[in-house]
Amino acid sequence: MKRIGIVGCGDISGIYLQNLTGMFADRLAVAGICDLIDERAASRAKEYGIGKIYGSANEMLADPSVDIILNLTRPSEHFDVSKAALLAGKHVYTEKTFGADWTEGAALIQLAKDKGLLIGGAPDTFLGAGGQTCRRLIDEGKIGDILGATAFMTCRGHESWHPSPEFYYKRGGGPMMDMGPYYVSALINLIGPAKTVAGMTKTSFAERLITSKPLDGTVIQVDTPTHIAGLIEFENGAVANIITTFDVFAAELPRIEIYGSKGTISVPDPNTFGGPVRLYTADIRNPGGGSFEEVPLLAGYAENSRGLGIYDMVGHMENGTPFRASNDVIYHSLEIITAFQRSFEKGTYERLGTTLSRPVPMIN
Repeated sequence: MKRIGIVGCGDISGIYLQNLTGMFADRLAVAGICDLIDERAASRAKEYGIGKIYGSANEMLADPSVDIILNLTRPSEHFDVSKAALLAGKHVYTEKTFGADWTEGAALIQLAKDKGLLIGGAPDTFLGAGGQTCRRLIDEGKIGDILGATAFMTCRGHESWHPSPEFYYKRGGGPMMDMGPYYVSALINLIGPAKTVAGMTKTSFAERLITSKPLDGTVIQVDTPTHIAGLIEFENGAVANIITTFDVFAAELPRIEIYGSKGTISVPDPNTFGGPVRLYTADIRNPGGGSFEEVPLLAGYAENSRGLGIYDMVGHMENGTPFRASNDVIYHSLEIITAFQRSFEKGTYERLGTTLSRPVPMIN
């Protein structure tokens, strides 16, 4: 049993607390929580029966009974909180992204290595029933050799529903940093490591108008690209197109499709854990004559299982089982995600410096 200290009690903390005190409580316990806004921490503690509210992150880090820090702060704050946790001798699991840029990720990787500590993080959605069913189909050769993929995340931003959306348009924000991790980690799980990236980016609107409560009418200055189009070349030769955007009102595009020499897999929304998973098996003599058929899910965790990655991390610590949402995955994902902008700024292909083995599947 490992004890978790949670820093940050914003919107995402609710599902983590629900799952960490529920479906994952056999392997870990929530030691306590803290937040810069005392009332928010108090509300979460009451809602989920958390007995300890720390006065500050430093107080939590000084508690020797806390084994792992779950970092649920805003993206621009992830590096400082994770660094402080590692320096305090705590293992770290962080919400995406790992850092606001690639250099922050590299520094955390090195610090964790120097301290002999584990660091991992979201997204863990690729460990769910949908992602793992797609992985099984690929590993069983249902669509043959992987040739390519497409991935699309299109929306008109978060200012119409999020209570405090400004950080999405500042350093560490934008559609690729916010939503790209779900799509890129899913592609890594299904295809493997990438080796080369090319990208083009733009900021379509210099300002955004908040229409959600309580900041309705507030104007946000946009400091990060809001439309990113990229190409990813994988080590196995497959090539993927990816678009993430906060500038599009509506689209009729698939979330992710994986194209093989024998067929296609329609992958479910990588921001979810379940399905549907749909498979198209080709007939070489009648290549357009088939249809997509839904495949029954072959693994568990089809519901919203955020926290599955930290549960898996604790299993590795206690039993030596594979650690899948590990520093290898989140660091390689971060390099890919940030390489699109570097490629655009340089006007060149960006050769990646990290690699990894595909995460071990949850089902055999």
